[in-house]
Amino acid sequence: MNPKTNQQRPKECNECIEKKLDSNCWNPDRMITALMKNNCTVETDWVVKGLPNLVDNLTDSYRKIGGMDHLEGRDLPSKKVVIEVLEDLLVVLFPGYLGDNEITKDNIKYHLGTKLTSIYTNMTHEVEKSLKYICRKISECPQDICQKRAHVVVREFLEKLPIIRSELSGDIQAAYSGDPAAVSNEEVILSYPCVLAITTYRIAHELYQNGVPLIPRIMSEHMHSLTGIDIHPGAKIGKNFFIDHGTGVVIGETAEIGNNVKLYQGVTLGALSFPKDEKGNIIKGRKRHPTVGNNVVIYSGATLLGAETIVGNNVIIGGNVWLTGPVASGTKITIAAPEQKYKTENH
Repeated sequence: MNPKTNQQRPKECNECIEKKLDSNCWNPDRMITALMKNNCTVETDWVVKGLPNLVDNLTDSYRKIGGMDHLEGRDLPSKKVVIEVLEDLLVVLFPGYLGDNEITKDNIKYHLGTKLTSIYTNMTHEVEKSLKYICRKISECPQDICQKRAHVVVREFLEKLPIIRSELSGDIQAAYSGDPAAVSNEEVILSYPCVLAITTYRIAHELYQNGVPLIPRIMSEHMHSLTGIDIHPGAKIGKNFFIDHGTGVVIGETAEIGNNVKLYQGVTLGALSFPKDEKGNIIKGRKRHPTVGNNVVIYSGATLLGAETIVGNNVIIGGNVWLTGPVASGTKITIAAPEQKYKTENH
């Protein structure tokens, strides 16, 4: 390190460098110093000599630290396959918009038959594994009961796809009608993240309603990671639902939303508190999220918490509003404008 350069640094920077690796401060000169100081001979045969020790240590950690591995794996659904099934379902629901194949009126039946056969086969296999996962946790069950139930659940789900498409048609129309920037339904389907998030919710909700474990959450959390919109598959959402922009929206498991509701980015329908039993464990299975009526608009950053937050019909909730109690129908709630101060160079 150049002594002259060192002298030109601020005193606090020199002190930071002297603290070496235990300091929270970092800079390029200190990085070079640390690298040079810790320079050592490279072990070219580490893979042969050192790697077996690492394998032994990791194997030992699997034995000591539970809950982070599933080495048998036979009774867990494949996340990769579940996501592939979800993508295939999106193609079925929006033929010609999504997917690689050119679909026409002449070949639509062929493509649908091929795609639905693949979905049925793969989905049944993953649902069966999910059901076996639950059976194994509770008790042993007859060998083929999960397999039979999986076939029934997937068949019933697939037969509801026309109904899901009808619901999605209303959601898409709500997006087009509710956003002055939308120029066509085609633009909404192809580009709006809420379409993917709401479609995935409506798929996952049907599976959730049929008692399928794991898979609905895999689907919803995958779409959450893509869109920034977090909708639990257990939520109940009515017709013509629109989420404008969408990033940061959270809708909890026991939330209920009526028809013709519009949310903006950053809206939270969350839990206020978590009651616990005598052992201090969270009591699950109770209603803990808000209920929102029909024809409601909730603007960006609003937070509604708790099961007692029941919002009536025809309500407008302004941005950044915080609610933990009921709201009567026809109410408009806004936050008072904060005081703003302007400072110039002269004043």
